[in-house]
Amino acid sequence: MGGSDMGLAGRRRWPRQACVNPPYRDLTMVFKESVQHFKTLVVSFHPVIVIETVEEERVQTLMQKACTDMQMPIFEWSIAQGLMRSPESPDNRWQNEYAPPGSKRGQALPKTAEPIDMLRHIQDMSFRAIFWLKDFAPHLKDAVVARQFREVAQQFALNHSTLVISGSGVALPPELAQDVVYFDIKLPEPEELYSEVSKVVRTLGSKVNVDLAPDDIPALVKALQGMTLSQTRKVVSYAALHDGELNAEDVKRILARKARVIHEEGLLDYFPSETNVSELGGFEGLKRWLAYARVGFTPQARKFNLPAPKGILIVGIQGCGKSLAAKTIAHQWNLPLLKLDAGRLYDKYVGESDKNFRRAVMLAETMAPCILWIDEIEKSMGQSSSDADGGLSRRLFGYFLTWLQEKSQEIFVVATANDLSAIPPELLRKGRFDEIFFVDLPDTHERENILKIHLSRRNQGLDAYDLPTLVAVTDGFSGAEIEQAIITAHYRALYENRPADTALVVEQIKRTVPLSVTRREDINRLRSLAKERFVSAR
Repeated sequence: MGGSDMGLAGRRRWPRQACVNPPYRDLTMVFKESVQHFKTLVVSFHPVIVIETVEEERVQTLMQKACTDMQMPIFEWSIAQGLMRSPESPDNRWQNEYAPPGSKRGQALPKTAEPIDMLRHIQDMSFRAIFWLKDFAPHLKDAVVARQFREVAQQFALNHSTLVISGSGVALPPELAQDVVYFDIKLPEPEELYSEVSKVVRTLGSKVNVDLAPDDIPALVKALQGMTLSQTRKVVSYAALHDGELNAEDVKRILARKARVIHEEGLLDYFPSETNVSELGGFEGLKRWLAYARVGFTPQARKFNLPAPKGILIVGIQGCGKSLAAKTIAHQWNLPLLKLDAGRLYDKYVGESDKNFRRAVMLAETMAPCILWIDEIEKSMGQSSSDADGGLSRRLFGYFLTWLQEKSQEIFVVATANDLSAIPPELLRKGRFDEIFFVDLPDTHERENILKIHLSRRNQGLDAYDLPTLVAVTDGFSGAEIEQAIITAHYRALYENRPADTALVVEQIKRTVPLSVTRREDINRLRSLAKERFVSAR
């Protein structure tokens, strides 16, 4: 960078090229679209708007702009402070005379802290306004509060005033459903993240050395996708202040932090592409197809109006590499891998499981381009012989099919299944997935590759083993069974303080009864069905 880009003590600023020619479309255009949508809901007689988010900062910014355009005041309510004119409300003349100098904190109206008192107060107000009720949904469990809320909503449906309820996992009584519309504030898009990073850099000023080339900025923003603006500020500030620099190496730190954030959400497991070192033995047919499919994400494919690949379904015998295939795809395509665990979706409260699934999908969309791995899909969206789950599996299945068909983000879905009988027929028809692959027990060549991979991972010289013997004795074994036999043989070698060898591995293999023996009938039935319907992964 030139001398004009140098700050105090020789510290570099945010790259000049990024300031002059930001790598993303104008943030104001993205924001205007959301504001216009909100305004349209208000003026079209929607009395209750629900915003499911914990980012109150973004809700406030949205409403402030919308209400400024519509010349409507904003009132905020929380159980802690009661009802007050929002500090950011247009023409706010109600200031708290006891607030610290320079503070914008408003003054709460008397006797409005209790939900029922607040609702009765705003029902008596004669002018149009937006009333933002923070974390209000739990109070609607009270029958009196719920009834009063309905009466206010019915009144507001006639005079353009609006109640806005915000919070996480907003669950409303069924009788309120007809009066409610949900406004979707998604996680920040690249434009917002870029703007937030720019603000952090300006705030830190000369405290840090910014060593980012213009080409580093998209990688930094991509690493931040999936985080809230608050999380973005914290993680970028920490990465910069940790060593006094903000550079390309901080992308790794941000990815590590994002992995923890997604883990805390509890719906998805996150595997950064940098940490994914999976290797797949065999599956040559699948690998060839993936090489072709990867072209579908290129600008050349879009030039010919070719849609990006939606995903694949991998069915087959347990332990034969279906899950490993998902990790390998992410590794080869250098994309982050998100794993959706069906067990985490289900919640004892009605409606929460559906919301969990939508939340997981929304999170995956913000991470695009990525691989979304749905393991054992039949367990979360399979056919049920009873209504024990209240039709939940069918609802999730329907939502998934619609999303898979209409998604525009570059998310490649890898779904795996063991039990074909539990998979709805609609999922198996052509067009749902780009292809359906069947994974059989490994053949001779594949078993040799699997043995080489797992012996090499244990720092074993292949020359010390009789591979043809090991290949022959593992006939009928799955990849997982071969791996476990090698691991157990090495445990024994360490215990006996001697090197592992062919005889020790063979002995352990002969002690193992594989699935091809214990479940012979099921495997033969699956092979017969797959031979007619699916493509071999070989």
